[in-house]
Amino acid sequence: MVGSLVLVVLALRLGLRLRQQRQGRAVSDRPRGELLAAHVRLAKPAVALVLLGFALGPVSAVALRGWEPFSKFHGWLGLVAAGLFALAAFWGHALETGKSRKAGRHGVTAGLALLIAAVGAVAGLVLLP
Repeated sequence: MVGSLVLVVLALRLGLRLRQQRQGRAVSDRPRGELLAAHVRLAKPAVALVLLGFALGPVSAVALRGWEPFSKFHGWLGLVAAGLFALAAFWGHALETGKSRKAGRHGVTAGLALLIAAVGAVAGLVLLP
């Protein structure tokens, strides 16, 4: 999971550079199209890995530890983060296909998802054997 969150952070950095370009606050050495392609290329597998990790979390809790699914705070944070990542991916796809022009809500949702996932990762540290 930590590896997938690292990929998410890298995708977020590219997304923030795109935002700065869009707002005219930064000039990048890379053209917007190149930044956008790199962001999408990195974000899609990153979110897929995060959601896969989320799906395997309850399986691991039950099969390996004998816990009830979502019996820990870590699980609930994961549920919220996964929902936000899925929503950010949905809005990102709408941006990519031209069905939306609201990049701000995509970025805020993705940033919030990453923040909650980071808190969830810290909350999960106490669950390690």
